[in-house]
Amino acid sequence: MGRLESKLKTARSLAFFVVVIFAALLAAPSIAQTATADADVAKRVVLVSLVDRQLVVLENGNVIARFSVAVGAEASPTPAGEFRIVNRVSNPTYYRPGAVIPTGKDNPVGTRWLGLSQKGYGIHGTNAPRSIGTAASHGCIRLRNGDMERLFTMVRVGDVVEIRGERDEQVAQIFGADEDDETVAAAQRSAGDVAE
Repeated sequence: MGRLESKLKTARSLAFFVVVIFAALLAAPSIAQTATADADVAKRVVLVSLVDRQLVVLENGNVIARFSVAVGAEASPTPAGEFRIVNRVSNPTYYRPGAVIPTGKDNPVGTRWLGLSQKGYGIHGTNAPRSIGTAASHGCIRLRNGDMERLFTMVRVGDVVEIRGERDEQVAQIFGADEDDETVAAAQRSAGDVAE
C-alpha cells in the first residue's frame, strides 16, 4: 500500500507542477513569448563554443556581442547541435521536484531564460556568477545576470542557437585566442564582477 500512496503523491505533485506552469504562462503573456509569436524572426545566430566556454551573437556573419559562459558539467554535458529559441521569460520561477524557487537572488536561473528547442535546456542567468568560465551546469548555458539581460534584448523566439563541442574552422576563427579576444573577455569579467 505504501508504494501506491507514494506513486499517487508523485502523480499529484507532477500534475500540480504542470498546472502551476500553465497558469503562470497564461497569467503573464507579456512576459513570456512563444515560438508562434515570433516564428518568422531569425535574423541573428547565437554560437556557443563549449571548448572556449564563450557565446557570441552573429548578425550577417559578424560578431556583435561576446559573453563568457558556464557549460554543462561532465556528468550533465551541454548537448551540441543546432537548436532554436522557443521561449523567452523575464524573471523566471525555477521548478524542481519538491521545490519552487521564485524570482530573486536565490533563483538558480537568474533573471532571464531563453528556452531551447531541445526540451529541458536553455540559456539563462545564474545566482552563482563564479561558475562562469567553468563546466558546472546541469547542461544549460549560464551567463552572468547582467550579460544575460543584454543577450535577452538581442535575440528573439525563432533565432538559431548553434552549440559546438569541437573546434572547427568557424569556431577557431571566431573564438581563437588573440589579443582582442582576451581583452574583451577580461573586460567582461571585470564588468560582471562589478555588476553582481
